[in-house]
Amino acid sequence: MGLVLLSPILVAIAIAIKWYDGGPVFYKASRIGKGGQLFQLYKYRSMVINAAQFGPGITATGDARITPLGRFLRRTKLDEVPQLINVLKGEMCLVGPRPEDPRYVALYSPEQRRILSVAPGITSAASLIYRHEETLLGGTDWESVYRNKVLPEKIAIDLDYLAQRNLRSDIGLIIKTVLSMKDSPLVKE
Repeated sequence: MGLVLLSPILVAIAIAIKWYDGGPVFYKASRIGKGGQLFQLYKYRSMVINAAQFGPGITATGDARITPLGRFLRRTKLDEVPQLINVLKGEMCLVGPRPEDPRYVALYSPEQRRILSVAPGITSAASLIYRHEETLLGGTDWESVYRNKVLPEKIAIDLDYLAQRNLRSDIGLIIKTVLSMKDSPLVKE
């Protein structure tokens, strides 16, 4: 239903991405889902064509690979909307821990691997708290900051959420996610 309601906006975004540089509209990222299964996560492409050849897999502050349109899509979280395709395919849910890159999942402790017992989601408790994660990943030690601070904290937040999760808390998280859009340039001034 979300895809149908949002289809005019989704088509407009796709046209804008294609018009900008003629490259692919979607970016597919390998992620780990429920039970440790690998799947392809869909996002609108927000970086230059072949961005992986020009930098790391994580986006840090001021990443020059992000296009002007991509910055807008990321700030508004509109780049995430194609993940509704992953929901339709049964690879993701609306609410659940964000799916992670396989190279970081390989570093999980047995306790952290419990997060793989549920389907990943488009939004999570940790993704709300870390919705501006890239601002924490500046400088030359961004990889260390992500591995040793950000990732363990996100996993701990989501494990705590999962321990108390119910339908009401999931609906509340969806509402908080929508309300967090007030920080986007669409709503300001």
